[in-house]
Amino acid sequence: MGKGGRVLCIITPYVLTIASLICLIMVGLGCTNSSSGSLNNLYFFRANLQNVTESSEVQSGVDQALDKLGQANIHVDDGDIKTALEQVQKQLGVTVADYYDIGLWGYCQGNITKDNKYDTSKCSKPKTEFWFNPMEVWNLEQTGLQNALPDGMDKALDVYKKVSKWMSVAYIIAFVATVIELVVGVFAICSRWGSCVTTLISVVAFLFTAAASATSTALFVVILGLFNEKLKPFGIVGSIGKNIYAASWLAVAFSLAAALFWLLSTCCCSGRSPYNHKNRAGPRPVTAEKTPYTYEPLGPYDNNQANTSYPPLPPQSRHNNAYEPFRHA
Repeated sequence: MGKGGRVLCIITPYVLTIASLICLIMVGLGCTNSSSGSLNNLYFFRANLQNVTESSEVQSGVDQALDKLGQANIHVDDGDIKTALEQVQKQLGVTVADYYDIGLWGYCQGNITKDNKYDTSKCSKPKTEFWFNPMEVWNLEQTGLQNALPDGMDKALDVYKKVSKWMSVAYIIAFVATVIELVVGVFAICSRWGSCVTTLISVVAFLFTAAASATSTALFVVILGLFNEKLKPFGIVGSIGKNIYAASWLAVAFSLAAALFWLLSTCCCSGRSPYNHKNRAGPRPVTAEKTPYTYEPLGPYDNNQANTSYPPLPPQSRHNNAYEPFRHA
């Protein structure tokens, strides 16, 4: 099969590795560009605050006047996140967005139009080990309303913060390992040893891609249940994205398939020619070699021909030609 067959054997896992890398890139680009509608649809979790923002806009003229004079009696009960967000808008004049989408490296926010379309206004700057801190994003710390979150949310946020850091690291390792897999995969064309090394790297890429995908899925599913349990009574609803999980798990599938095909390439398609001689059209010629110290017959002895090299036959043996001289090879 030779080098050509070796190249064909490597193409399949190489293409699968590229597909896995593209999916990982899509996961990383989610919620990083406010002007891109396709990238804005790549989010792990969405917090919908539309009911809170609509109710905060309905404010009596007396309340507005008191707010301007600084005479408003601000009091928020523990766990009353809805009232706390309304007070944030009154005190700071900061408009709380209708929704917040959480990605891998940052979040995006925007408003929901009358025809129920999500219009993204801005996205945060991407950073590693990102986690969405509602106390900071919703300005609850700045207004001294740290007690606004319901019971149990503080512990849940602490767990989310720690797990999200591991999730970010896992995605980074998966991305780097996949890139290295592509680079080393070029050398797999030359020999099975190259395939062996590439297979080991592909296994690492697959394990971290699977770990990152499983972590993100489990993490935000748990947050979704707790979020809706604690905050839905106040008009804040959470939901899970679909596109980013599809991209992440497709990366896992492509990475697994690539690892299997890399392993297969170590067992076949060596790249060496089956013949090492110049004549490749026919079968390999077989050469015979004489064995040393053997004798060959000279043929029947002719009594009429003089032979100066050997003595003549004895008289008693000239008629039956029983004597046949041999020569040394």
